Amino acid sequence: MGVWSVCCILLISCQLKFSCAHNDFFTSIGHMTDLLFTEKDLVTSLKDYIRAEERKLEQVKQWAEKLDAITTTATQDPEGFLGHPVNAFKLMKRLNTEWGEVEDLVLKDMSDGFISNLTIQRQYFPNDEDQTGAAKALLRLQDTYKLDTQTISSGDLPGLTTGLPFKSTLTVGDCFELGKIAYSEADYYHTELWMEQALKQLNEEEESSIDIVTVLDYLSYSVYQQGELERALDYTMRLLTVDPEHQRALGNLKYFDYQLAKQKKAEKEQSTKEESNKKQQEESERKEYLPEKRKYEQLCRGEGLRMLRRATISNPITGVLETAHYRISKSAWLAAYEHPVVDRINQRIEDITGLDVKTAEELQVANYGVGGQYEPHFDFGRKDEPDAFKELGTGNRIATWLFYMSDVPAGGATVFPEVGAAVKPIKGTAVFWYNLFPSGEGDYSTRHAACPVLVGNKWVSNKWIHERGQEFRRPCGLKETD
Repeated sequence: MGVWSVCCILLISCQLKFSCAHNDFFTSIGHMTDLLFTEKDLVTSLKDYIRAEERKLEQVKQWAEKLDAITTTATQDPEGFLGHPVNAFKLMKRLNTEWGEVEDLVLKDMSDGFISNLTIQRQYFPNDEDQTGAAKALLRLQDTYKLDTQTISSGDLPGLTTGLPFKSTLTVGDCFELGKIAYSEADYYHTELWMEQALKQLNEEEESSIDIVTVLDYLSYSVYQQGELERALDYTMRLLTVDPEHQRALGNLKYFDYQLAKQKKAEKEQSTKEESNKKQQEESERKEYLPEKRKYEQLCRGEGLRMLRRATISNPITGVLETAHYRISKSAWLAAYEHPVVDRINQRIEDITGLDVKTAEELQVANYGVGGQYEPHFDFGRKDEPDAFKELGTGNRIATWLFYMSDVPAGGATVFPEVGAAVKPIKGTAVFWYNLFPSGEGDYSTRHAACPVLVGNKWVSNKWIHERGQEFRRPCGLKETD
């Protein structure tokens, strides 16, 4: 059995131990696979229920056909029919006994097995947080890889032709739900994009529970919140052509008209040059605000290259391990005594790097979820977080070894924004770097990130090697600046 297979099996076994508690399904593809089998079991149970209901309906149908024939004949000559004492007896029997049996049959619940199964399984189902997390992941992928809503909705994602054979599309309802989730986060930019996509598909789909009035209502408000008054006014007027009595739209129409007139008056009083300078200044400020994020996303897309992991993170203030929104994955720790393969991996890392792994942290195996990523960060503890690894007692993280345990058809690269480097995950390969200079000072050029997984399933394992034990393997230089 290969190294990668054993690590995957060990991680899955660790996940199963905690399957009884809700655990952010969207943060790990490996964890979500359990849900597919749960759903398959529920479908089987539902089909059993359908077959039982069909058998029940067949019995009811036979009874109805028999009674239809009797009543049709009887009502043609009621007195003549009841003149036969057997018919009179059977009428009494039917109405007193047999119709009660039919009633019991109709009311009989054939869903006992299905309902009980569903009730048991529901406690393990994803919750609102999972659905929102998966939606945010799609929006994150959209931004990072510059995907338009049509590309995502049609399922034509980069990497599918060379990777997974599966393709899934979004319905009007799906697009509307993405827009609603963005709206609930006051993300009006993505609200607009997905409501526009829902509007576009409304004209293409034959049936949808989403009505155009609701979509236009969201659209008008989201573009208004982005300062586009004319477009907000256009959407509002379009809404009113469909529903002339829509109270909120009628109120917004007057308000948007007033604000638009006010805006145009202000624009006349301001020179074109001043406005141009203001826009340039705002653009400049935006560029200064998120330079690293833009560079990180560029590297994730493979732009600007100069060369070729819900896990926990250490709180820089408290030193406590906790979850973080910027790391979307799940992980498990594997000790050398748990399996001979883990011991061999540790030895191999020591042989290749020349560093002592006895004081290293245990091997961490991570599986990234929907849009799984880890935003730019350092592995080592900085001067402003002196207690980052105090509980370990082995000093700072001197080096990082990262294994790639699976191929990823699209996305998922490890990028180093400071040096413009990106490493594509290829199964069986690894990347190694020193986090500290020989002097013990942190190397800030090692700031790195895991790009969102666009298509596929990303498994990695890493070893964080610490300072203690390296005194004679990687000694300090003669100068402090070394």
